[in-house]
Amino acid sequence: MDQAKAQLIELDENYQKKSDGKTVAVQFNPETLKVSFANQIVQPNNTGANPGGGGNRGSAASRQFVGQGTTRLSLQLWFDVNAPLPEAKRGTIDVRELTKDVAYFITPKPGADDQHFIPPAVQFLWGSFHFDGIVESMEESLEFFSPDGLPLRASVTLSMSQQKIEAFAGRQAAAGSAPPGVAGAAGAPPGTRPYAEANAGSTLQGMAAAQGNGSSWQAIAAANGIENPRLLAPGQLIDLNPPASLAGQIGGA
Repeated sequence: MDQAKAQLIELDENYQKKSDGKTVAVQFNPETLKVSFANQIVQPNNTGANPGGGGNRGSAASRQFVGQGTTRLSLQLWFDVNAPLPEAKRGTIDVRELTKDVAYFITPKPGADDQHFIPPAVQFLWGSFHFDGIVESMEESLEFFSPDGLPLRASVTLSMSQQKIEAFAGRQAAAGSAPPGVAGAAGAPPGTRPYAEANAGSTLQGMAAAQGNGSSWQAIAAANGIENPRLLAPGQLIDLNPPASLAGQIGGA
C-alpha cells in the first residue's frame, strides 16, 4: 500500500475548503513537523516611585496577555524531477515547475473587494494532522543542477501561522489494535520492548539463537535493515522480536 501523501489545500476567507480551490500533494512527505505556540505578553509600565530610590522595583507589576495567541507550523519539503512524478508533471526538466505549486500559497491574491491583495488561507493535511493558517514565509534551495544548468532538485521550507492556540489531538486506534503500519508483539505497545545490544564479535544468528529465535534470524535481519548478519557493530541495538507477519513470510528459510 502506497503511503498517504501530505496535501496543501486552499481555503476561503472563512477557513472553509473552496470548491474551486487549489490542492497540491507533496512529492515526498516531510520528515518532521515543528509546531510552536506563543502568547503576546507585555510588561506594564509602572510610574510609581519607590521612596527608597529604587525606581519601580517596589511595585509587583504583573505581565499581561495582549491579543490572541499564535500557533506556527514549520516543515521542509523536497522535490526532484528524477523521482516518480504524477502524470500531469511527467517530462518536467526544471524543478521549479514543481515548487511553483507550493509558491502559489504564499502569493497574494485579490481579496473580496478586489482592492486588497492577501495570501490565500491554506490547510496542511497529512493523515490525522491538519493545520489551517497563512503561509508566512517560504524558502527554496536549489540543490542539484543538470550539465546545462537546469535545477533538478529543491528543498522548500514553509512557515505557517494561525492566530489562535488550540489543542492538537491524534486519532485514536481501535481497542486491541496496533497503530497503522505497526505490528505489535504480544500486545506490547510500540517502543516498549527492550532491544538487544550487540557485543564485539557478535553475529545476528547467535544473538537470535540465544533468545530462542534462531530460526527467525532472516526475519530479524529484514526488520532491522541488517545486510550482513555476521558483521554487527559493537553496541548496535537490535529488535530480536520480528513482526509475526514478516517472520511468516520469510519462514526462517
